[in-house]
Amino acid sequence: MTTGSPWFRPTNGPEPEPIPGDPYAPSAEPYVPAEQYVPADQYVPAEQYGAGEPYAPAEPYAPAPEPYAPAPEPYAPPAEPYVPADPYTPAPEPSYAYEGPYEPSYGPYEAEEPPQAPQAPQAPRDGTMPLPVVEGGSEPSPPSPGPGRAERRRAAKGGRGKGRGAAPAAPATPAAEGRPLSRVEARRAARAAKESVGVVASRVVGELFITFGVVMLLFVTYQLWWTNVRAGQETDRAKEQIEDTWSKGGDTSEPEAFEPGKGFAIMYIPKLDVVVPIAEGISKTKVLDKGMVGHYGEGKLKTAMPADKQGNFAVAGHRNTHGEPFRYINQLKPGDPIVVETQSAYYTYEMASILPQTSPSNVSVIDPVPKQSGFKGPGRYITLTTCTPEFTSTYRMIVWGKLVEERPRSKGKPKALVG
Repeated sequence: MTTGSPWFRPTNGPEPEPIPGDPYAPSAEPYVPAEQYVPADQYVPAEQYGAGEPYAPAEPYAPAPEPYAPAPEPYAPPAEPYVPADPYTPAPEPSYAYEGPYEPSYGPYEAEEPPQAPQAPQAPRDGTMPLPVVEGGSEPSPPSPGPGRAERRRAAKGGRGKGRGAAPAAPATPAAEGRPLSRVEARRAARAAKESVGVVASRVVGELFITFGVVMLLFVTYQLWWTNVRAGQETDRAKEQIEDTWSKGGDTSEPEAFEPGKGFAIMYIPKLDVVVPIAEGISKTKVLDKGMVGHYGEGKLKTAMPADKQGNFAVAGHRNTHGEPFRYINQLKPGDPIVVETQSAYYTYEMASILPQTSPSNVSVIDPVPKQSGFKGPGRYITLTTCTPEFTSTYRMIVWGKLVEERPRSKGKPKALVG
C-alpha cells in the first residue's frame, strides 16, 4: 500500500499530510575537512649513458661474399631438326540455304464461331468443391496468339474498296502454318479453289481473241509477202515457157490460137522496172493471181491484139499482192514508154493520159476509141487497168497509151529497152 494516499489507508480516518523538507536547509551532520595533500619523493634523474667509458667506433663495413655461380656449359645442338607446323588453312565458309521471301503469318480477320464459355463445375450437395486434376503435374501450354486487333482492322479495310486497283497480298493459309483447317476455313478454301463461270468464260474469250489475232497476222503475212513470192515463181516459169515456144517457132499472133491462161507476149515498163508475161484472158485464178497480166480477149470484152492494124489492146493486172505488176502505174507521165514483145516484133507505146478513178462497170474505157482518153479517132492504142485505192477493189484506175513504133525482132530491141 502506498502511504499518504487517502484511498489505500487502513482506516478511513483523516491523517496529517507529510510536510516536505527544505532542500536548502543546512545538513544536521557537522563538517569534517579532508586530509591535507602530501607530495611524493622528488624526481632523481638517471645516470647518463656511458659516462664512464670513452666512445669506441664500430668496425668498418665489409660486403657480403658473392653467391656461388656455376660454370657455363658448352652449346649442344638439338637432337632433331626443326619441323615447321602445317600451313594455315582457312575454314570453309558456311552455306546459307535460301528460305524464300518473308510471308506474314497472319491473314485477314475471319469471323469464326464464338467459343462456348466453360461451364463451372456443379458443387455437390454437401457444399464441397472438387479440384481439377492435372495430368503430369505441368500446366497446359497457352494457345498461340492470333492476329491483333489492328491487323484484323487493316485486313478488313483492305477488302472493302481501299486500293481496288492493286491486288491484296495473299494471306497465309493455315495449311502453310502447319495447323489443321477449321470447317469455315475448309469451306472457304474449297470455294476459292473452284473457278467461277465468269473466270472460265473470260479465259475462253481471251484465248479466242488471241487465236483470232494470230490467224489475222498469218493471213496478212500470206497476202503481203507469200503471194508475191509465189507470183514471182509463176511469172519466171511463164516467161521461160514463152521464150522456149518462140525459139521453136510454134507461136502465132492470131487471138484464136491462144488458150485462156496461156502466155503469148511480154510487157516492159522501163520507168517502173516491170517485166511481166501477158496471158490470154483475165481469169483471177489462172492469170492474175499468178502474177501475170491478162488480155481482154473473151466475150463482150474482147479487144484487139498488138499486131492488129487498128484497135485497142487492153490488159488488166493486180495493183497489190500476187506480184502487183501495176502497183505504181499512177507514177507514169505522158511520153513514158510501154513496150510489148511478141514472137515477131516489138511494139512501143507512149503513155498519153490517165483516169485516176472510175467505176468497175465502166467498160467504155476499153473501147476501140476510149471516150475519156482524149483520142479523137481510130488508131492503135493500149489500155492498162487496175484496182484503186490500194488494197481495195472499189474503183478502177485507167492508163492509156498510143503506138509510136513497131520494130521486128530481127532488128533487135527498140531504143526504149536499150537505153
